[in-house]
Amino acid sequence: MGRPYEFEEIERKWQARWLETREFEASETDERPKYYCLEMLPYPSGKIHMGHVRNYSIGDAIARFKRAKGFNVLHPIGWDALGLPAENAALKHGAHPEDWTRANIAHMKRQLQRLGFSYAWDREIATCDPDYYRWNQWFFIQMWNKGLAFRKKGAVNWCPVDLTVLANEQVVDGRCWRCDAQVVNKELEQWFLRITRFAEPLLADMEGLPGWPSTVLTLQRNWIGRSEGSEIEFALADPTHGGGSIRVFTTRIDTVYGATFVVLAPEHPLTSRLAASNPALGSYVETTVREDKEKRRLGELEQTGIATGHDALNPFTRERIPIWVANYVLMDYGTGAVMAVPAHDDRDFAFARAHGLAMKAVIQPPSADLDARTMQNAFTDHGTLVDSGEFTGLPSLDAIRAMNAKIEREGLGKSAVTYKIRDWGISRQRYWGTPIPMVYCDECGILPVRETDLPVLLPRDVTITGKGESVLRNNRSFLETTCPGCDRPARRETDTMDTFVDSSWYFYRYTDPRCSDGPFRPEVARHWFPIDVYIGGIEHAILHLIYARFWTKMMRELGLTEDAEPVDVQLSQGMVIKDGAKMSKNKGNVVEPDEVVAQYGADTLRLYVLFEAPPEKEVSWTDQRLEGPARFLQRIWRFVDNEVDALASASPIEGNESWNELESSLRKKTHQTIQRVTHDIEERFHLNTAIAAIMELVNEMYRAVEPRPLRDDTWKVVREATEAVILLLSPFAPHVAEELWETLGYGNGLRSASWPRFDSEVAADEKTTFVVQVNGKLRGRIEVSVYESEEEVKRLALADENVKRFTEGKELRRVIVVPRRLVNVVVSP
Repeated sequence: MGRPYEFEEIERKWQARWLETREFEASETDERPKYYCLEMLPYPSGKIHMGHVRNYSIGDAIARFKRAKGFNVLHPIGWDALGLPAENAALKHGAHPEDWTRANIAHMKRQLQRLGFSYAWDREIATCDPDYYRWNQWFFIQMWNKGLAFRKKGAVNWCPVDLTVLANEQVVDGRCWRCDAQVVNKELEQWFLRITRFAEPLLADMEGLPGWPSTVLTLQRNWIGRSEGSEIEFALADPTHGGGSIRVFTTRIDTVYGATFVVLAPEHPLTSRLAASNPALGSYVETTVREDKEKRRLGELEQTGIATGHDALNPFTRERIPIWVANYVLMDYGTGAVMAVPAHDDRDFAFARAHGLAMKAVIQPPSADLDARTMQNAFTDHGTLVDSGEFTGLPSLDAIRAMNAKIEREGLGKSAVTYKIRDWGISRQRYWGTPIPMVYCDECGILPVRETDLPVLLPRDVTITGKGESVLRNNRSFLETTCPGCDRPARRETDTMDTFVDSSWYFYRYTDPRCSDGPFRPEVARHWFPIDVYIGGIEHAILHLIYARFWTKMMRELGLTEDAEPVDVQLSQGMVIKDGAKMSKNKGNVVEPDEVVAQYGADTLRLYVLFEAPPEKEVSWTDQRLEGPARFLQRIWRFVDNEVDALASASPIEGNESWNELESSLRKKTHQTIQRVTHDIEERFHLNTAIAAIMELVNEMYRAVEPRPLRDDTWKVVREATEAVILLLSPFAPHVAEELWETLGYGNGLRSASWPRFDSEVAADEKTTFVVQVNGKLRGRIEVSVYESEEEVKRLALADENVKRFTEGKELRRVIVVPRRLVNVVVSP
């Protein structure tokens, strides 16, 4: 009997050794090429979950691979440690938010170390450390000085019973999550960061991000929402109601002659004025502002609206048209008011039909004669103008130019660009966040704290109630201060910062985590940036990644960095799901990582989450499938343990041996596997196919040692294959790889080993020829490796120059691959 595979003993042995030797620390003075590998930092909620395990296993595999390839790898970790969940936990458990957070950090750190992730623990940060949030405050002051931080009224969710502001996630079906009171919309003075100043570079610089998923970039483009159009003034027809006008934004000024009513957002300032003398309108607004804004944005709610009883004047026709308020218009897009052209806008069409409002067709398609009385759908394409005064007969694009010239000439409006993105409201009426470093003085007004007085510390002596004003407002030792301008008594700002501030720049702090003269030294950050690969869930595609990109651009204005963008390659990993749903305590489908590690070991769990699917796809958790990677590791262990004496005595391959058929076959498979695994990690991050290739090689090794006895040259080839398997396996199952490497006689462990190289002549990569057809006709041939994925075969087929002649400018409908034979491309005629 050989040695049993005691995974817990082996894993703890190597984890202790890695910590003792500080194996994974990095230095900017290292002359090797740098590689910055980063996963999004966790919130210390108490336990890591399978989403963490998958995210960090992907990053760790890449980091270990790059180290073995000769890179100086920076692979840090920290804690997104401030935020509302800590206050909720304090309420629930009677703990101080800081104590709860620190205890969770300690527990989760032990969990991550038990999984063997190769982090540079010397660089660990927690955003609740004053040494960290001091620099949040410093950044805020710099933005204040540059006009990027400002204060204005903003809408918040307000609980009238608990007398507190609620985060969106604390509003459930329009009610307070704690007391079930009906939440109201309230205007409060809030602090904002002027992210809109960077809207254009945030859009334009996406062109320089080919390493980002197209889905992430599309989501960001839609969130920023650049629209070119016109701002037009619709005068109020009733001068007795304060006069003035309604400014609308439209991308289709060519339809203005078809505007038959104006619609205001419930939050529009004019709506409040009109509602003051209209109780029915006031009641409608009060109800509507509680609706889910994102569902309103996406059109997922039933359209509702109410007439105000007032009219506006169409500036082109001078006709009176009614003013309505409706839930499908949003204050945070355009001007919060639209000219409704129901014949040429889908939402306006549905609203007009539902409320019996007038409809007028003013754009005609080439092959039809539209009549508003019989239209079944809005016509939203460009066409030729009709019933449009002096512009009748013009094509849409010509009319847009001519109408824009008219409104600018006659003072009726102007051409404009608008964005959906709004300035970032960072005020939180909470305790557990970065104090905003501003002071209110009756003599001097609003001033920033002196930089020499940073950080403004969170006081410990607070009682979290979840009700009433911020606990900081009721803490006299915090609230009362002296004015930095005149040294007279003053009051501190008691709002704290949104926790997205913490995570918008932490990746720069990792490069210089103990710097006390600034957030980091620019020359040190310059060595490590940009981040070579940044890994995190698709749910962070918008807010976190947009804020991180904004913060980098802001820091470039401050001279801290030269980077336009912080991340070279962004990898969005799929979720771990069970029973068809994302793992969640509420759904009762959670699998605890600690329990899996105790039963199967860290290497098995890591192998499982990496082997089940490519990183960007979901992993469907099945307990039974853990047996597969467990058996595979046992199989490798048995092979080395059974053959260790013969392997140890085998001499290295010198290059002058004469191989028999079995030896040649195994050598070929070994070098093909090295080539395939290297390619799959380096070029595609397809870790699942890399693991599959290693499994295939292990099968070949078992076959090679069956015909006993083996000649010496055979054992040379088997040793070459065995060493390759251990090294190739090390990014995915590092503990067992370290132990087996030591078993083969390498006392210094994998730290002194290099990634194996393949000999292209030995690999002699087998190729096959695909015939490429376009709509059933032969248009080309491509020669590719038999190991290439179907996706790569499709890409190569479509890239063939002759094939491109017959597909350019046509709609690609589908591409069908018949393995090793045919690619059929179907395009529009």
